[in-house]
Amino acid sequence: MQARPDAARAYGLAALNTALGGITGTTAVHICFGYAAIIHERPSGYSFLPELADCRVQQVSIETAQSGLDLGVLEDLAGKHIVLGVIDLSAPEVEAPELVAERARRAFGHVSPERITLATDCGMKYLPRASAEGKLHAMAKGAELLRREL
Repeated sequence: MQARPDAARAYGLAALNTALGGITGTTAVHICFGYAAIIHERPSGYSFLPELADCRVQQVSIETAQSGLDLGVLEDLAGKHIVLGVIDLSAPEVEAPELVAERARRAFGHVSPERITLATDCGMKYLPRASAEGKLHAMAKGAELLRREL
């Protein structure tokens, strides 16, 4: 949907809604800019995001760490749970938990913390194991910091 927004507008939402018809469990859709190890040039925003407000999916998963996305776009997804990418996978260096928490805090002015789940951006499979484990640990510690604040 992100890579071909015009086509997604033409038939993507209808296809997604049809695919989700009759499902009783929690549903999620992920849109991204591509694996960071492969796609180095990233747009400043999503070309197909507000449209997801009207689909049946309950959760929308997006990347924000690598792109530095303006999180005001989350206001367009009122009623959706946001799976928020807060781990940058474009480099193997492990973020500090405080940086992870700060990336999540950026969303709080647009979405209530109860509607956010922390996640990584796309592409963890391209990282060395030690980096991946370190980044997941930093995400867990960042979540702990946020829980204490809230």
